[in-house]
Amino acid sequence: MHMEPDDQDVGNQAGDAQAVDAQAGEVTEGSDSDTRPEPMPDPVPASNLGGTPISRGRALPRVLAVANQKGGVGKTTTAVNLGACLAELGYRTLVIDLDPQGNASTGLGLDISQVQATMYDVLLHDVPLEDVVEGSSVRNLFVAPANLHLAGAEIELVPAFSREHRLRLAIEPVLADYDFVLIDCPPSLGLLTVNAFTAATEVMVPVQCEFYALEGLRQLSTNVELVRKSLNQSLEISALVLVMYDARTNLAEQVAAEVRSHFGDRVCRTVIPRTVRLSEAPSFGQPIISFDSSSRGALAYRDLAKEVSGGTPERTR
Repeated sequence: MHMEPDDQDVGNQAGDAQAVDAQAGEVTEGSDSDTRPEPMPDPVPASNLGGTPISRGRALPRVLAVANQKGGVGKTTTAVNLGACLAELGYRTLVIDLDPQGNASTGLGLDISQVQATMYDVLLHDVPLEDVVEGSSVRNLFVAPANLHLAGAEIELVPAFSREHRLRLAIEPVLADYDFVLIDCPPSLGLLTVNAFTAATEVMVPVQCEFYALEGLRQLSTNVELVRKSLNQSLEISALVLVMYDARTNLAEQVAAEVRSHFGDRVCRTVIPRTVRLSEAPSFGQPIISFDSSSRGALAYRDLAKEVSGGTPERTR
């Protein structure tokens, strides 16, 4: 049977007898065991999230914070590739890299050691956002880069005037130039993330299809609620995106089912698979639709972009 390159790489690692992961209680397909993982951490009820699902029509422009305080759950991958696919649909899209690691910037082909100004300068030195925006290899897709200088912003912002509103004030003058603004948040709930929540109207949460998928979601939703009450009344968690889904494992299927049972239509219909091609694309400085346009990852993010923009009219200029 023919498999895509990313399927072959993953598939070759699986033997005839699939292993049981004793620590997570994971049982892969083909195992005779009926072992199931322990119940996952109890998340915040969907009724407490406020707002409406992301698939409902919304007016442009839209500002989405892609956030989850857990690291390695696909925030940057989602911000970069969703942004590229929205741009491919004809929407002018800006990806704001708010993570000091700068992975969204390098993932879109920028050499962050060579850029003249970054989001650090925007937040701390009042440099206009339009002066740091760079183009990308994808038409209609732009990026505001970050580098390690941004790591100091958490401390330097503490005494700053209107510290929670710095990003919102920077975005407002250029917002009319874009249809979508995606903010790639750092894996924390510090001042950078609070700035993102204050600037955004929607929060998108990538949820990894593994045992501790819902760990920390309650704290994240609590922070969103605090920001909504005190800084940004229009903020809402509009979507949870299931990412790194491995259909060969019973655990991934169970996690997906449990997330959907808790959050209903807040969970995007599109599921992003775990593929080698998605993990390779950033090392070439390309989104997946440029790196391997026909791969499963590219097709999935295209579907997600259609779901996110569904019912949203394209603005005429």
